[in-house]
Amino acid sequence: MYKGKKMKKCDILISRVGSSLGFDVELSTVKQFQLMGMPVINKYLAVARAKNKLRSMQMLTKAKIRVPNTVVVRRFEYLDQAIKQVGGYPVVIKSAFGMQGTGVAIIESRRSLYSALDVLWRYGDANILLIQEYVAESDNSDYRAFVIGDKVVAAMKRKAKKGDFRSNVHQGGDVESIELTEEERKIAVRSTKLMGLDYSGVDIMRSSNGPLVVEVNANPGFAGINLVTSIDVPAALVDYTVKKYHKLTK
Repeated sequence: MYKGKKMKKCDILISRVGSSLGFDVELSTVKQFQLMGMPVINKYLAVARAKNKLRSMQMLTKAKIRVPNTVVVRRFEYLDQAIKQVGGYPVVIKSAFGMQGTGVAIIESRRSLYSALDVLWRYGDANILLIQEYVAESDNSDYRAFVIGDKVVAAMKRKAKKGDFRSNVHQGGDVESIELTEEERKIAVRSTKLMGLDYSGVDIMRSSNGPLVVEVNANPGFAGINLVTSIDVPAALVDYTVKKYHKLTK
């Protein structure tokens, strides 16, 4: 049913699993369509990989795609060692699951780290957190590459609002159209394929050691890219989906 009416026959599904609340249920619905034999763009397992920040970091690292220096922590007694391993304060802490800039914080000192982690561990959904190096030369900005199939169709630079370090549009970040380097394009496409995704939004940070993949998003929002470029990314996704359907049914 859709808007109270029975849906017409659907040939192929574009999954848009976006809610962190009830995520497992939403994802299981995508799996149900696959079990029914329906072709799905961004399948269940690929979305699950990308949504799990720890799992995606593991896969990227194994494939020798550079990511920010990251340590996984579950207990207070390992915090000091974890901070040393990522290069000292300031650090970025993330929950294993999160979206649109939620579940992410920058920590400037040992005192604020302990108080922040106490709240996150006490009230969060999981007791696993990622502690990452803070890449100062990025100047609180990153680059979102929209990948569809085997190419980057659009890209934008996202800059955090004053007083924040999160560049996400949903957190008030500023956006502008940008041309990625050839290396960044190749990394974005490779990261997408590594997760098994048909389309994605790959977040890249420019560091003194070259581009770093911060995250591979299985459900990238279109609001920011629609503001700064004439490229119709949703239409490009639909075109790709139609072509894939015809290819699958030949």
